[in-house]
Amino acid sequence: MSESEMPLEILLDYLNKLAYSSLNLWDIPDDCIVKLINVSENATYLVSNSSGFKAILRVHRENYHTERAIECELEWIANLSNKKSVKVPGHFIGKNNKPIQEAQIEGLKNKRYLVLFEFVEGIQPDENSELEKSFEELGEIAALTHVNSINWIKPKNFERLIWDANAVFGNNATWGDWRDGPNVTNKDKQILENAEDVVCRRLNNFGKSEERYGLIHADMRLANLLIDDNGTRLIDFDDCGFGWFLYDFAAAISFMEDDPRIPNLKSNWLKGYRKIRAISENDENEIETFIMLRRMALLAWVGSHIETPEASSLAPDFSKITVQIAENYLKKFLILIKLMKPEKLLINLQIIKIKKNHILIQRLKLLVKFIYSKESGIYLAKVKYSVT
Repeated sequence: MSESEMPLEILLDYLNKLAYSSLNLWDIPDDCIVKLINVSENATYLVSNSSGFKAILRVHRENYHTERAIECELEWIANLSNKKSVKVPGHFIGKNNKPIQEAQIEGLKNKRYLVLFEFVEGIQPDENSELEKSFEELGEIAALTHVNSINWIKPKNFERLIWDANAVFGNNATWGDWRDGPNVTNKDKQILENAEDVVCRRLNNFGKSEERYGLIHADMRLANLLIDDNGTRLIDFDDCGFGWFLYDFAAAISFMEDDPRIPNLKSNWLKGYRKIRAISENDENEIETFIMLRRMALLAWVGSHIETPEASSLAPDFSKITVQIAENYLKKFLILIKLMKPEKLLINLQIIKIKKNHILIQRLKLLVKFIYSKESGIYLAKVKYSVT
């Protein structure tokens, strides 16, 4: 049985044994034990002993990152620490003087990469509490990482994930096809495909200039902040890669995109961000596109990780809520115009003849599709447009 076909319970049993048996790869106390904290892309363990030693062991998922990609993650974390951009955890060097270790256990076909991180004291912000202050700080931290990203001269052969539209919607999407998400109906697909089309068009217009696109954390959620009396630390750079800077806000509201507090949280995030780095009004107006991009990526993630506790708990209503978010997103970019006669459309004080069922007005970049409503006896024109 391959690892991909193995039930999670059995796989975790092997990974638990692998984690414990690998502890001798580092110069740490002999009496340490491991305790599983979380399983998602990777399996994460608390390493501790009765004398107070603590560390965090990450056992990497098979075939998710190459060894070089993990090295690049650690290099960026080190640069952020050295430049004092943000507070981040360090990592242990193994007995072989390498930061990344390899281990294998009988029952698992392939070796796994492992990294041992320093333990960071602190608590995660509570999503049910007042989040305005936390999001202001989150925005400030995001801006600091982006400034570092822009100014840092990357090492040769720098390799990390890419979080662009192709990574979400392409044939080899990082987390799979969103259509395979749980409970996605044919009706859902129609709405989400429209949203995908609008997102791709707008991102193409938005572009990838160095002021908008670069190395990002890509999972800067409250769950990846640890706060204590000494300040706030940013953890878990496992998904860091190249993407739009505003994607970090979309990631910040992962799994809570429909929360009524989002407009206020966005305002506070932007307030914190602008303490460090400017964001234009045009860029700010595009934030909803990145929220939609991230949400559809998460729909694919839930579908491809359904065996994990987090994904299975999210699954029942995830597609339904995603469709609601998509409908609200499309309202911003689709205009409904009532027409008394289907053969004429008044735009900019000009009468434009309609041929067949579609009309393309190139100079205005409007694509108009006419739909007859039997209930009202009139035609509705759906107008798609792009803002340049």
